[in-house]
Amino acid sequence: MSVWNYVVTAHKPTNVTHSCVGNFTSPQELNLIIAKCTRIEIHLLTAHGLQPMLDVPIYGRIATLELFRPHGEPQDFLFISTERYKFCVLQWDPDTSELITRAMGDVSDRIGRPTDNGQIGLIDPDCRLIGLHLYDGLFKVIPFDNKGQLKEAFNIRLEELQVLDIKFLYGCSRPTIVVLYQDNKDARHVKTYEVVLKDKDFVEGPWSQNNLDNGAGLLIPVPMPLGGVIIIGEETIVYCNGTIFKAIPIRPSITRAYGRVDADGSRYLLGDNAGLIHLLVITHERERVNGLKIEHLGETTVASTISYLDNAVVYVGSSYGDSQLIKLNLQPDAKGSYVEVLEAYVNLGPIVDFCVVDLERQGQGQVVTCSGAYKDGSLRIVRNGIGINEQASVELQGIKGLWSLRSSINDPYDSLLVVSFISETRVLAMNMDDELEESEIEGFSAEEQTLFCQNAIHDQLVQVTATVVRLVSSTTRQLLHEWNAPSGYSVNVATANASQVLLATGGGHLVYLEIEKEKLIEVKHIQLEYEISCLDINPIGENPNYTTVAAVGMWTDLTVRIFSLPSLELLTKENLGGEIIPRSILQCTFEGVSYLLCTLGDGHLLNFLLDINTGGLSNRKKVSLGTQPITLRTFSSKDTTHVFAASDRPTVIYSSNKKLLYSNVNLKEVSHMCPFNSAAFPDSLAIAKEGELSIGTIDDIQKLHIRTIPLGQHARRICHQEQSRTFSICCFKNCQISNEETEMHFIRLLDDQTFEFMSIFPLDSYEYGCSIISCSFSDDNNAYYCVGTAYVLPEENEPSKGRILVFAVEDGKLQLIVEKETKGAVYSLNAFNGKLLAAINQKIQLYKWTLREDGSRELQTECGHHGHILALYVQTRGDFIVVGDLMKSISLLLYKHEEGAIEELARDYNANWMSAVEILDDDVFVGAENNYNLFTVRKNSDAASDEERGRLEVVGEYHLGEFVNRFRHGSLVMRLPDSEVGNIPTIIFGTINGVIGVIASLPHDQYVFFEKLQANLVKVIKGVGGLSHEQWRSFNNEKRTADARNFLDGDLIESFLDLSRSRMDDIATSMGVTLEELCKRVEELTRLH
Repeated sequence: MSVWNYVVTAHKPTNVTHSCVGNFTSPQELNLIIAKCTRIEIHLLTAHGLQPMLDVPIYGRIATLELFRPHGEPQDFLFISTERYKFCVLQWDPDTSELITRAMGDVSDRIGRPTDNGQIGLIDPDCRLIGLHLYDGLFKVIPFDNKGQLKEAFNIRLEELQVLDIKFLYGCSRPTIVVLYQDNKDARHVKTYEVVLKDKDFVEGPWSQNNLDNGAGLLIPVPMPLGGVIIIGEETIVYCNGTIFKAIPIRPSITRAYGRVDADGSRYLLGDNAGLIHLLVITHERERVNGLKIEHLGETTVASTISYLDNAVVYVGSSYGDSQLIKLNLQPDAKGSYVEVLEAYVNLGPIVDFCVVDLERQGQGQVVTCSGAYKDGSLRIVRNGIGINEQASVELQGIKGLWSLRSSINDPYDSLLVVSFISETRVLAMNMDDELEESEIEGFSAEEQTLFCQNAIHDQLVQVTATVVRLVSSTTRQLLHEWNAPSGYSVNVATANASQVLLATGGGHLVYLEIEKEKLIEVKHIQLEYEISCLDINPIGENPNYTTVAAVGMWTDLTVRIFSLPSLELLTKENLGGEIIPRSILQCTFEGVSYLLCTLGDGHLLNFLLDINTGGLSNRKKVSLGTQPITLRTFSSKDTTHVFAASDRPTVIYSSNKKLLYSNVNLKEVSHMCPFNSAAFPDSLAIAKEGELSIGTIDDIQKLHIRTIPLGQHARRICHQEQSRTFSICCFKNCQISNEETEMHFIRLLDDQTFEFMSIFPLDSYEYGCSIISCSFSDDNNAYYCVGTAYVLPEENEPSKGRILVFAVEDGKLQLIVEKETKGAVYSLNAFNGKLLAAINQKIQLYKWTLREDGSRELQTECGHHGHILALYVQTRGDFIVVGDLMKSISLLLYKHEEGAIEELARDYNANWMSAVEILDDDVFVGAENNYNLFTVRKNSDAASDEERGRLEVVGEYHLGEFVNRFRHGSLVMRLPDSEVGNIPTIIFGTINGVIGVIASLPHDQYVFFEKLQANLVKVIKGVGGLSHEQWRSFNNEKRTADARNFLDGDLIESFLDLSRSRMDDIATSMGVTLEELCKRVEELTRLH
């Protein structure tokens, strides 16, 4: 049963909703504070840019974020209010680098209609009170006492019902608000009121201004000495202060954000919904305003917030694209723009749709999202793995091997890089300028391919080629001794460590040499019955320079053999099975456990536990890491050993809690790799890939990597088609046609590897793409893209017609095969028993794919089901159909083959306005709705009465605090069947704030254990600002609030791993398990994402 669910964030919110600048962490430091809906980030402004200081979750959706400085305080405090009517005042504690709660409270009213235009929070510039406009017709006041403490809040009646903006005016003897409102004839006006604290009431303010621009939507209060307010409309900008009224026309635009540049308020930056940024200047003589000027500066992302930092550097926060740090230059660039982007911060929001695909065919999902909006629309490819951060690279073709060498065996850093080619060997060295340049080692043979080379004891180097083993001094670089291959034989494979060499020649000869001071000694030579394909003598015992076991992989009989050294006695012989040769073999130790890793030519990896004393192999496991042969190398990062598997899908193998884990590396194809820990590039890797050699550092943990495909238009739906290796998207862009702004909608086809546009199909005017799937039909093996559309006509409330378009991909082009008119918007399409199931306005319709006499195809109506308000989201499984309705929650339908009819089996009778649905298992369905809640319902097929069977029972409820647009089955990580979490089913969801989350259905015993852990953590981890975790996660809509049930907060549970050791101990004690066991179980869960 999927009733017990664990909800966790794989990618945190990135949509920037608020930002402000001030001296928060100390009186001298300038901070940028950013709100990302449910998180707060505090950054410090340094000479080198923004330095992150803190990133914390808030148990609420942030509605207002303001810095203020009460009287007598050396630095600013932070005021936050949340959408569920909680507020807090935070102060920075420099000793612990944490936030202290100065004040907190609840400002909700028992009765009141929440405002349509969102909550407004504002602070009097002289810190006499905080004002909040939360409910229509009420203005809530929280006064400060003379010590800067908050007193009890009270409400004042506000006559204006449709408030668009409220601000405090500067320089007034009494706190004075200015209100921008709309009357019942849709005209817009401005009024001022003074707040009289002792009477708890308003008095008419000094001035008012009637009949402004119809699009007036934003007030900017101007500081003293000028005072007054700027009113920003869609076509005019007005300054007024009761005595002076100045207006200038602007080109039509909707201003979304503003940022003040100077303390005296004479210049402001304005950002509009096309991403254009303007400078507004108030021209004045002394304290008298004589006019306004506006100047276009350039283009940024569409700003939701603008914060001027310092020295012409500005932070532009965005909800529709990547946020940016920009510099405003004095001189324009070649394109006439004064804006220079210094840095961009990735934002996945809003994720309107996404699909989970395994492009590398790796058993690991990648999420491809439709992100951003308007001109900042993009596709983002999100995948989990380890990142390589490239430091340097050089073009080199045909690399056959890489080894790093130190100038002496005790030198901490590598100084030489040996690169082998088919008929030569080159040596690269670091010069004084930290650059790699050609060097040479005189004693090495440079005219042939190196098979292996290694630092050896007594400051020597050893090089193995097809004909000779050379021993060279690492100080003089002169040849000291050599061992020649017997005539007529050449060395095929070789390996070495600091004191031993093992090599194999044609004819199955295995030769073992030992390295002494200035000489190589042949100790043993045996002949095996088959050719040898790979060897390893990596020391894994006590002695780091010597091993007593050697691993050998064979051709023909496809075995792995373990020999003892120095005698070359056979200890173990393991048949690999199958018909693929072992290509690379490695013995290594992870966390004190010895393993033998062996890779096959088809990209599979076998791992065994290796007993060093007996050579015994046990506990065999097999995983697929790619499709090409893999070469294995050890490297160390942060003092732990890992293994790098170089192939077409490079992977890092590491161990945690004595289990081997595999993590993808974000590189395409790697042929060879070696550790290269040089003074200039500490802890780095040298990597040979297609035509180049690069040096890079490696991330210490796996995380999400995001690749961006900018579209310059807004993608709304996406779908992947395996057969044609393509994606198809429904997208639109805004166009100006003879002064009218219209949207042009398209269907686009993209290659799923390069993401290049292959084909485009324009939709009709007013026609929107609403849904898209890839499917095939009964009696027809071809794969088709089916697109559902709607004609959105300005005069209609609800679309009365749409189309279903069926495309085939032929020669990389979209070919329209069939079109079918519908009597409404096709909100959803599903492949259903070889037919096509469509949700069209309020009904569900089933179409079958038929062949006409002339050989063409058509969609024929088979049956349908009415009874929805708007059937927006549909999922199917077998003959069952789950429908998410606009406002009537979830219903379950059944298709009956014999009767060719669709009937309703059960429904949830609660009124939930749905935003997404998904089927967790045969009986349990999950839904997300527009109050940011998740809930699960179960069908009661065993119930006694018809009435109960017809009711979907709500079994789980949870406040996610995020608007979910889509659920999809899939996983972001490689799911290995042998791990405990390998068989836990997961669903991925995407939200408006750019969150990618995972819902995992846990077995009941695990759920009970983690529920107990969560209860313990709530007591220890206190919410920022004293906000309660239980209240935050409680299901909440207009009608009711209920405690969360059958959902666990994975973010809270996984924050256990960040606690101090002593707190972890306390929790482990109260859980009654060892700390090691508890950490292990929580870490297992972190591997779900």
